[in-house]
Amino acid sequence: MRLDGPVHRLRRTGRRLRRRGAGAHGSRHGLSRSKGGDITTADPGTTSPAKLRLGLRARVTARRPGWLSALKDALDRPLTTYYLLLGATALLLVIGLIMVLSASSVRAYRETGDSYTIVRRQLMWVVIGVPCAFIASRVSVKWVRGLSYPAFSISLALLFVTAFVGREVNGNTNWLVLGPIQIQPSEIAKLSLIIWASHIYANKERRLGSLHQMLVPVVPGMVLATGLVVMGKDLGTALIFFALLVAMLWVVGAPGRLFGLVFAAVSVAALGLAATSPTRLARIATFADPFQDYHGTGWQPAHGLYAMASGGVLGEGIGASQQKWGQLPEAHTDFIFAVLGEELGLVGTLLVIGLFLVLAYAGIRVARETKQPFVRYCTFGIVVWLLGQMIINVGMVLALLPVIGIPLPLVSYGGSSLLPTLSALGLVIGFARREPAAARALAQRRRARSAGLSARG
Repeated sequence: MRLDGPVHRLRRTGRRLRRRGAGAHGSRHGLSRSKGGDITTADPGTTSPAKLRLGLRARVTARRPGWLSALKDALDRPLTTYYLLLGATALLLVIGLIMVLSASSVRAYRETGDSYTIVRRQLMWVVIGVPCAFIASRVSVKWVRGLSYPAFSISLALLFVTAFVGREVNGNTNWLVLGPIQIQPSEIAKLSLIIWASHIYANKERRLGSLHQMLVPVVPGMVLATGLVVMGKDLGTALIFFALLVAMLWVVGAPGRLFGLVFAAVSVAALGLAATSPTRLARIATFADPFQDYHGTGWQPAHGLYAMASGGVLGEGIGASQQKWGQLPEAHTDFIFAVLGEELGLVGTLLVIGLFLVLAYAGIRVARETKQPFVRYCTFGIVVWLLGQMIINVGMVLALLPVIGIPLPLVSYGGSSLLPTLSALGLVIGFARREPAAARALAQRRRARSAGLSARG
């Protein structure tokens, strides 16, 4: 058949036809749109569930607000955990040095005639501790595990010696004099116990279904260390040791009934220890209302509350604290958070607490992503140690917990606390660096840097 004359081109209709069931859920049936907008049907046999999930995730991400999507992309980067740990640790160290300088200046001038004496010592410990953290981040996991039994044995020996010939400070015999310096062995023991317990549980990974394998020898060893600390009347450190024991049992999957028994036993033991010490019993009796014994055991927590209340939202300014002028005991150690609240206000206190939460979040990411049992257990133990100590210290300052002499990690003055803390964080930073994705990203960055230097040469 022959057509004479021009043939008009037919245009498509403005409304496309849609297959039944291929609306918002068309992707479920293997439908997709081509570049031109037409609906195409994918072969159900060639469309994998993984691809369908990726497509659905991409559509959900596209509907998120811009800032939320950017935050998720930043958190998904391979080096995010590494930088979170590094940044939060560095910020807490800087804040700690500033607050030690401010909180200790009055006491240092009164005792030595130089306002910078105490902060110089703290700076010296930082100079020693940062290389320790760097070395800890670079050593292999095998090397760290090799230190587990020697470190545990040395810690027990130091705790034993301290319990009998240690120096008593503020009612606690927890200091050991070694020549010109004095150390607190219980601070070193915290990291040693975590490494030792993690090493044992990693070796028993396939046998942890048995309750006996969970308990022996970790529970007797940690109970022994806790008992030595209790002999020195250091109830605060004993609570940290107990928290570490509970954390290690929880992370290896101990049954719930076991925790009930442990909590009951520890509660009875804590009440018994408190009853045998009049000072400790008075602190427990007045911690909820320090003003009941204002001129006695309530003096320190009451002035801590005064400092926090004076700070308001933005604080009085760095160096402007009034409570550090003699009213607040241990202003640069156990109660440095009160001075921080007075000088930096609610904003400063929330910043410090937020940085500890960042450390905890990054540590949990390391523990969750790793395939090595030792790394998982060790990281979780370190997170519980630092976060638990922060919670107890803040609770003391806010009169929510009795005053039991726990420093604020990385912020309070003291080398015995700072060096083990920096070494522990160095280990976690090293674990984060050795994650497969992070290791590849760092290697690629080094290759790119080397290529750039060679091109310039």
